[in-house]
Amino acid sequence: MSQLGCQSLYLGLSVTTHHRHIIVDDVDVFYREAGSRDAPGVLLLHGFPTSSHMYRNLIPVLAEDYHVVAPDLPGFGFTEAPARGVFTYSFETLTQIVDQFIEKLELGRFALIVFDYGAPVGFRLAMRQPGRIAGIISQNGNAYMEGLNESWTPIQIYWKNPCDANRAALRGFLQAGTTKWQYTHGAHDISLVAPESYTLDQAFLDWPGNDEIQLDLFLDYASNVALYPAFQEYFRSYQPKFLAIWGNKDPFFLASGAEAFRRDNPNAEVHFVDAGHFALETKGSEIAALILPFLSHVFS
Repeated sequence: MSQLGCQSLYLGLSVTTHHRHIIVDDVDVFYREAGSRDAPGVLLLHGFPTSSHMYRNLIPVLAEDYHVVAPDLPGFGFTEAPARGVFTYSFETLTQIVDQFIEKLELGRFALIVFDYGAPVGFRLAMRQPGRIAGIISQNGNAYMEGLNESWTPIQIYWKNPCDANRAALRGFLQAGTTKWQYTHGAHDISLVAPESYTLDQAFLDWPGNDEIQLDLFLDYASNVALYPAFQEYFRSYQPKFLAIWGNKDPFFLASGAEAFRRDNPNAEVHFVDAGHFALETKGSEIAALILPFLSHVFS
């Protein structure tokens, strides 16, 4: 498909996206779905502090040729956020929910598109069921220590000493100004960032009790870092078809983290776009133009 064709599709006018709910292990999971269910599957996993809403423009582009599914993780978006005493907010639990979700939808073999928090969830899935993963696209989804910059220091301090004071020090990450900054930092043109994106994210963050859920996940992110060697072994052993697309001005995950994928998977494609963390907001057409030929190769 030509880049012009990709850009016109990116307007999202030709495909209907359905907004659905399904019960997974007693959790009401919201998800977006588009495309023919007979087509190859593509699973999109979002990050912090967002939801499947971040893929709202990409979904119709992919759904021309693929069965596209994008769930909201528990504690995010329109998926139920069970009480912390009933549900353990860890990345392993999130992975278990997604694992059961794809079983219920009978996705079969599928490609993964992961971002931020979605990366460790997706990589755990891939290690668990390597034969079902047709290919992986990581948009600023890290798996290497060199990808972490100094913005992680307060969180790393919390990992080492999870006291109340260190937990409280992280509440600034949940504030409206920080949420907006995550979207606008590094953007070549902030007028392209839709205000409903960070406004919706903040509305969910501000739900009663959600702050404690997010702080639990901040603490458990250490389990993802501990799994980096296992993720890297998966890349070495299975050599999945892999595409890394990175906003080169990401304040959380450095470009060196993207380059590192080639160390364990020499055939990995790595591309950089002039953007920050939420690169889809400002470079959506450019990213889609990279994803479409990659998926065509994955399912050829």
